Amino acid sequence: MINLYSDTQTRPTDAMRAAMAAAEVGDEQRREDPTVIALEERVAELLGQEAAVFLPSGTMCNAISVRLHIRPGGDEMLIGEDAHPLVAEAGGPASISGAVMTVLPSDAGRPGIFGAGAVRNAIGGSSPGGNRYAPRPRLLSVEQTVNLGGGLIWPAQQMLEVLDVAAEHGLRTHLDGARLMNAVVASGVTASDYAEPFDTAWIDFTKGLGAPVGACLAGSRELISEAWRYKQMWGGAMRQAGVIAAAGLYALDHHVDRLADDHANARRLAEGLAEIDGITIDPATVETNIVVFGVAEADAFCAALEAEGVRMGTLGDDRVRAVTHLDVDADGIDRALAVARKVAAA
Repeated sequence: MINLYSDTQTRPTDAMRAAMAAAEVGDEQRREDPTVIALEERVAELLGQEAAVFLPSGTMCNAISVRLHIRPGGDEMLIGEDAHPLVAEAGGPASISGAVMTVLPSDAGRPGIFGAGAVRNAIGGSSPGGNRYAPRPRLLSVEQTVNLGGGLIWPAQQMLEVLDVAAEHGLRTHLDGARLMNAVVASGVTASDYAEPFDTAWIDFTKGLGAPVGACLAGSRELISEAWRYKQMWGGAMRQAGVIAAAGLYALDHHVDRLADDHANARRLAEGLAEIDGITIDPATVETNIVVFGVAEADAFCAALEAEGVRMGTLGDDRVRAVTHLDVDADGIDRALAVARKVAAA
């Protein structure tokens, strides 16, 4: 199976498994696991933050961050189009934290990426709590890269501009950095340049970095201390977690620079798809490792692909997403394109 369903489909390499097996461990809840502590310190430094906490998933990173910033009782979270907390977290921000999620309009042709004007308009020119008829603007969340926007990269300057507006109005800020390292490799902007201006930020190890489990949330020492309380409350605290933290450390050491290979394979895939009748895609829109293209009857198309050994995922009736990662090389992309041609022709 050529599995392009998501970069979450990666499996740990033999060398990563060896690092996991050799990891020094201890009781993570008692702060006695040296491998977990090493990973947290590494991520805090990487993201330009004071401290970090290792968590089982990126979804828990988002959930805890929203709870840190949102006060139940009408607080508003400003978020991009089809962002993960909105479409893939079972309504968690609203259910757990009472957040009112407001979707900001995207820039033309850049789904999920919005400008300073959109933030200013959503706030309405008043400070949080200034309008008793409306939710209180409290949190601005940015997703880097934009998953369902096709892996688009937020330009660093535009990100700073929206953060400036948030700061003017006293909003907290959060960076959903599930694929932050893809943006780093593709843009040349450092992870700390992207993440340091935010109150909270996180990276995921289970996507392009190829680890089997885990993510790390970073912020001030005060916020991370409070995050530990929610980690405990929601069942995210672990014991000898060094065996999985070691995978994150290995990924940071060995799997960051190679993300460029995934980006090259995504462009290779997009350029090949653009030549197939019945498929619509502009390869110039592919910036990292996510390829979103148009095709009639997407469900039937993906079912036919899978019957021939290629897995992709649908985004509605007429869109398909394919995501490159370390388990699919250039030959795999070529085989996937051959199957796509056969299916489209049929």
